[in-house]
Amino acid sequence: MLRTAHGTAHTERRHRRRGAAGAVVVGAVCAVAFANAPALARPGAPAEPAKEPLPLERLFDNKAVSDDARPREADFDGAGGSFSAQDLAAAGWTPGRELPVDGSALRWPRSAPGTPDNVRAAGQTVRLRGRGDALTFLVAGSAAAGPGGDVSGTGTVRYGDGSRSTYRLTAPDWRRGPLTTKAVGLPHLNTPGGRRTETTRLHAVTVPVARGREVESVVLPQASRASTGLHVFSMALRAPTNEWTGSWAAPTSGYTAVGPWKDRTLRLVVHGSAGGPRTRIRLENTFAAEPVRIGHATVAVQGKGAAAAAAPRTLTFGGKQAVVLPAGTQRFSDPLGFTVPPDTSLLVSIHLPGTVRALPVHNYTNQRSYLTADGGGDRTADRAAGAYTGTLATWPLLTGVDVGGGPGSVVALGDSITDGERSTPDANGRWPDLLSRRLRAQHAVPAYGVLNSGISGNRVVDDRYQGSGPSTTLSGVSAGHRLERDVLAQSQARTVIVFEGVNDIRAGTTANQVIAALRSIAERAHERGLRVIAATIAPCGGFYDCTATADAQRTAINRHIRQNGGVYDAVFDFDAAIRDPQHPERMLPRFDGGDHLHPNDAGMKAFADAVDLRRLVG
Repeated sequence: MLRTAHGTAHTERRHRRRGAAGAVVVGAVCAVAFANAPALARPGAPAEPAKEPLPLERLFDNKAVSDDARPREADFDGAGGSFSAQDLAAAGWTPGRELPVDGSALRWPRSAPGTPDNVRAAGQTVRLRGRGDALTFLVAGSAAAGPGGDVSGTGTVRYGDGSRSTYRLTAPDWRRGPLTTKAVGLPHLNTPGGRRTETTRLHAVTVPVARGREVESVVLPQASRASTGLHVFSMALRAPTNEWTGSWAAPTSGYTAVGPWKDRTLRLVVHGSAGGPRTRIRLENTFAAEPVRIGHATVAVQGKGAAAAAAPRTLTFGGKQAVVLPAGTQRFSDPLGFTVPPDTSLLVSIHLPGTVRALPVHNYTNQRSYLTADGGGDRTADRAAGAYTGTLATWPLLTGVDVGGGPGSVVALGDSITDGERSTPDANGRWPDLLSRRLRAQHAVPAYGVLNSGISGNRVVDDRYQGSGPSTTLSGVSAGHRLERDVLAQSQARTVIVFEGVNDIRAGTTANQVIAALRSIAERAHERGLRVIAATIAPCGGFYDCTATADAQRTAINRHIRQNGGVYDAVFDFDAAIRDPQHPERMLPRFDGGDHLHPNDAGMKAFADAVDLRRLVG
């Protein structure tokens, strides 16, 4: 899902002053910077022509969706191509359906097939009111000449106090855009001659807004080229998450075949960081092609193994126990008055009442979870462990646990080292776990929640998982492609620690490529108000493909990180924390988990201890 903000956004106010004779004079436009929001517009930038804001659906002027039996009823791209209504229904994207993506409550248009369902962006003014942390668009680009490239344009957000900010919106092509960044992929293309097997895409793209300011309207971009279309289907402000702190997270690393499972209950063991008097969970059907039905979900403090310390508490979704997640969407449970102690393991139980053949998962957990046998039914309310006869080494569907209140969260964006590989299983000794304990043992800085966004095998530059269909490759899409979902959209994220790159250099990616990607990640996170900290890449000499060439690239990346140049708000030297001074391409033996790449428990502690807690705070 392409969840990136492109370019620099701006805000400005028009001020009135009185001239010497007392007449009201419109003064020059003054640029005013604000924190956690876009940068400022050029002083003197012309205002857009005054237009009455209208609801988005009132501006629809293009037909994107056709019934398979009547493909000529729609012409999305100017060449007769359109999306299949049947494919959309099979994905759960039915008319009027809410489609939560990255915390934004998008909605699929209520239009029937063959009627207007999107607007070609051309400077229209859309009525959109409220406050938010960001603004998400459901978009696709098109070109009449066939599959094309990205379509971009600059638009404006207007606020109730008279200020405005600009944003850069980029829509990937509906037939060629990266599947790793799609919101949903559909298996067919409708043409005037009938249905054709070809993947079509819709993308969710998020841009900054001024936090805390009341949005009044949004001016859509003007597409950069007349021969292309930047189509907007839906838009929504991401609701502020100030009342929540992220306590636990696990990013989706891929989509994989299971079972098939029939009427099973999963009991997932997760270890929270921050505690609080309320909780909610986040379920995500990332990368999926079809909906998944949840029959019932509960939460409990873990007793021993699959047994709960007390009776599990029911979680609801919009007041109901059951919920259906359309392809590519997420859902938060309703707030539950359930006290989560800090630094505590929870059991999140999920009943899957139907037959499930594939699910999105976090593949490497270093944690044993549990499940029932086929036909076991809804055992989410069980306090005892007896029904849970199987074990799981993955976390399907569940991507987050939040707690009420708190100061916000630090996100650790990383790979298998952050994921905890070679630390003691079931012991919660990953370096983010240890960092969380350090934060809770002091009072000098806020006791942030710590969210682990590590994915085993992940890379900064390249996508290991290609983003479409069941796969045995479960190393995730690149750090850049998952930044929106796994960092920027996390509940009350304050700071991100980026600790990646070793998998890139081992695969032949150059230092310059990694550095460019790290710079982009920092720029995008800063644009959204996060503090950005880079950690140097740890040594891996002795691992089979950690060659002298790879180490030279690692050294160059670390040199860039240490020199900083204003790119990062702070630097943590994880390399120096564990390297052997006599053999700097290797880690010290006492930190080696045994394969010369992954540190052991002592190495994890060395990383956590290398974090200067004061630098987590802006």
